[in-house]
Amino acid sequence: MTNVTGDELARDIKDFLAFKHALGYPYTRGEATLRSFYRFVQCELEQRLTKQPTIALEPAIQSWLSRVEGRKAVTISLDLGVVRQLCRYRRRRHLGAFVPEHAYAPQTESVYSPYIFSHKEVQQLITAAKRHQGRNIWAAMLHLLLLTLYCTGLRFGEAVRLRLSDVNLKQCRFAIRESKGRSRLVPFGPDLAREINTYLEKRTRITVDTEYTGTDAFFIRLDGSPLTIGAASEAVRRLLRKQGLKPTKGRIGPRPYDFRHAYAVHRLTDWYRQGVDVHARLPWLSAYMGHLNVLGTEVYLHATPELLQLASNRFEQQYRRPGSVR
Repeated sequence: MTNVTGDELARDIKDFLAFKHALGYPYTRGEATLRSFYRFVQCELEQRLTKQPTIALEPAIQSWLSRVEGRKAVTISLDLGVVRQLCRYRRRRHLGAFVPEHAYAPQTESVYSPYIFSHKEVQQLITAAKRHQGRNIWAAMLHLLLLTLYCTGLRFGEAVRLRLSDVNLKQCRFAIRESKGRSRLVPFGPDLAREINTYLEKRTRITVDTEYTGTDAFFIRLDGSPLTIGAASEAVRRLLRKQGLKPTKGRIGPRPYDFRHAYAVHRLTDWYRQGVDVHARLPWLSAYMGHLNVLGTEVYLHATPELLQLASNRFEQQYRRPGSVR
């Protein structure tokens, strides 16, 4: 069993984060997880009476993972994964150092089934966003955010974090920087470019009125401050509830992140309709969406009744032979 002091754990976390950052990983979520674990350990240590107490990592990790009753298994698995990386890093310098087993949190993937918006629902939401009235979330901004999500399939955070310098209207493309450890260029169509131009005119007026002219954030609030992921997510959830697509309470129903799923499914459906070679196009879709390979894209390709019917028709057309028995 491995015992550590608070100072030793703090130093190991600092060194581990420096190692991750040196490899080019932002590791934002992992850092927050490790800070949470360290605070938990510190609270445990403060209850000890000795001047330089130590704590056993194994029971500390078990207690930290179960600190809140009713946490989802997939959330516990994510937390465990980060702490296991830290412990494996420690083992490089401390032979025999404790590393928790995967069995501490056996479920490693979410069972969440995404909501695939229909074309009608997408149009309904985009239209409703034009009429949005909020204290700091303004209609033109929310409208363009939804258009950007649906037309490009960007991750929610990628869209919200866009900077003015990331938007190239001449070449009609976004520069997505260091997302999931990679950067990429995401082209968009002339229709979206026109919407962006309209938004930028209104954005300029807001920055002048609020004296926020120096901000490089692409999406801003009415007070001129940069839009945050939390504020954007809450605004979209309220819109979903107002349009009757999500219950008034609880976490069930479509999420803001489901626009990305809808983009992938609708893109695939259109390819089937056009009669193109879908398997040849999937690597294109993977690269466009920022995935390392096609396996990363498969998560978003959920079957809808229309998609299944189109795939079935394609199969029948390709393999049916003249004179064959039906």
